[in-house]
Amino acid sequence: MAANQPLLQVNNLRIEFPNRRGTLVAVDDISLHIDPGEVLGVVGESGAGKSLTGAAIIGLLEPPGRIAGGEILLDGRRIDNLPYEQMRRIRGKEIGAIFQDPLTSLNPLYKISRQLVETIQTHTDMSATQARNHALDLLDSVGIPAASERLDAYPHEFSGGMRQRVVIALALAVNPRLIIADEPTTALDVSIQAQIIGLLRRLCRDHGTAVMLVTHDMGVIAETADRVAVMYAGRIAEVGPVEAVVKDARHPYTHGLMGSIPAVGHHVERLTQIDGAMPRLTEIPPGCAFNPRCPKVFDKCLAERPDLRPAGRTDVSCWLY
Repeated sequence: MAANQPLLQVNNLRIEFPNRRGTLVAVDDISLHIDPGEVLGVVGESGAGKSLTGAAIIGLLEPPGRIAGGEILLDGRRIDNLPYEQMRRIRGKEIGAIFQDPLTSLNPLYKISRQLVETIQTHTDMSATQARNHALDLLDSVGIPAASERLDAYPHEFSGGMRQRVVIALALAVNPRLIIADEPTTALDVSIQAQIIGLLRRLCRDHGTAVMLVTHDMGVIAETADRVAVMYAGRIAEVGPVEAVVKDARHPYTHGLMGSIPAVGHHVERLTQIDGAMPRLTEIPPGCAFNPRCPKVFDKCLAERPDLRPAGRTDVSCWLY
């Protein structure tokens, strides 16, 4: 990798869904990057395009969804136009994935040992014995107690938090350089969430793994991410260091998100509320997509769509700057 080159570079990505009435644009011209060892949080309401962006990066867009523009580079190599088999070899070896529901990532008919060993042997030259020993080390490293006794258990014999740890072990099986984590803590209680967050941070620190953390939980972002990209209606509204976005949000949408989170030790009569809802893909307005809900809207917002531009420590898609 060249000096100072991002591990992942997404340039002007556009994702479309053709249907009988035309074409819906779900992700519209977004660009982002992630450096080695960095956690980029991607946050926004349901339908903002967060998960679709992650799915496009790992080559798992569900038809009829398609990448209609832009490019995705991993370590300087373009990967969005690779044949299926070539992308399958990259997925797992160089890019790992952690999904919201661990049961969608684990085969309920196979023991954990078989799933881990098969994954390891697919991408390495290890023998069955070596792969099993490595699988045991992985379960230990993600904090599963009595790993040697649990290795031959089935997924249904684990709790939700333990299953998510198994999925993380699967994602790490061959030391990928990038992990796409799509809502990895949503289905877990708060104490397990904290353990999973700590585990992700440790991976970045110890292995230089880069993580794209997709979530709608700003608390998880504030605890885990180095930088955060706020998405709205398929575009990036604001991106920058997590501290700057949390404490000094510039985009009215980001400001509303931050204001809706109760702060410990600060008494307020009423939390900030963002009126309205995110528009459907068939009803995205001209100009800035946030304009129907924005308290600071003016004429230019209704006619022209803003691009990302510097505003203090963050980049913002807003005509106020």
